[in-house]
Amino acid sequence: MMKNLLLGFMALLLVACGQNEGGKTAGPQFAAQAPVASREYVFAIHPLHNPVRLFEIYQPVIDHLNRNIPGTTFKLEASRNYEEFDKKLYTRQFDFALPNPYQTLNSLEHGYHVIAKMGDDYKFTGVILVRRDSGIQKLADLKGKKVSYPARTALAATLMPQYYLHTHGLDVNRDIENLYVGSQESSIMNVYLGQVAAGVTWPLPWEAFQKEHPEMARELELKWETEPMLNNGVVARDDVPAPLAERVAQLLDTLHTTAEGRAMLARMPLSRFELADDRRYRVIADFLRQFSQTVYPLEEAKK
Repeated sequence: MMKNLLLGFMALLLVACGQNEGGKTAGPQFAAQAPVASREYVFAIHPLHNPVRLFEIYQPVIDHLNRNIPGTTFKLEASRNYEEFDKKLYTRQFDFALPNPYQTLNSLEHGYHVIAKMGDDYKFTGVILVRRDSGIQKLADLKGKKVSYPARTALAATLMPQYYLHTHGLDVNRDIENLYVGSQESSIMNVYLGQVAAGVTWPLPWEAFQKEHPEMARELELKWETEPMLNNGVVARDDVPAPLAERVAQLLDTLHTTAEGRAMLARMPLSRFELADDRRYRVIADFLRQFSQTVYPLEEAKK
């Protein structure tokens, strides 16, 4: 009996000693940690398509990233034209981006790094379209006429075809009038409407145009095509946490391994993304150097 009373008294004494005058427990106090706000990362796609079409194609990929990287939110951003995209990319307004190879190379000078790229390099060509009723049969027939391109900084749809014209005997600075019309679809539509004698794009927008506007597409024909080059890159800004950039690259690289991912890729259309780094784009620098020496200085392409 006395032993039990003694133990009870000691327990009460310990409780009393463990309280301060305000009745709070003595010792270190740990407040409940406030939840960390989810960081939003902007993922921008260069103007492969008009903004509405671009969201239809790429939003499922962004949703895939959001589902598989908890606590992080990705927001897809489309630009009205190449000029707007270039300005935002080179002023570091995007966390992640999918630029064309020329823009990818330039982005390295503004603190971006390549983490992945589109596969199917064989599809990265420039294609020159004409109307079937135009009477244009050879490149010389374009002399004195207008040719449309999406933008001065489009690699497959501007610089590669201009190099092709140059190496096949057409002076792009004097023999034709070059019109930069803002988007791939606009370049195609300029041909269809007869605003230009020829319009330049690359296979993916041309394939999409044929599926979405088959009647109009039947009035056009692919007349010339360049040799292929390295496809579009995926870049991350240098202040994006490395583990996050690696996770994004991994998720893109494995899209083709699931039925859901293959369905996303089919909308592009593309067979897969693949891992890449800055070194892969040295070949683009070599091409641009050759272009600048033989066609026109590429400083002009940035104006």
